Amino acid sequence: MLTCRNATRLMSENQDRKLTLAERLSLQMHLLFCAGCRNFDAQMRALRRLLRGYARGENEPGESPDAKHGGN
Repeated sequence: MLTCRNATRLMSENQDRKLTLAERLSLQMHLLFCAGCRNFDAQMRALRRLLRGYARGENEPGESPDAKHGGN
């Protein structure tokens, strides 16, 4: 079974490359039993989603459409 250190490494690597079947299965098994790593995975996914939105020029939550253009 993976350690948390190896699981978080695989979660990070999954952002840059497709994991092998063995890596995906090991990671999924680890996530079934480790709440801390599930939390880390959820945070990484949320951060990636926010960064993609920011790159597309979407507003931050609660920000008015005029705010990003300096309007009032």
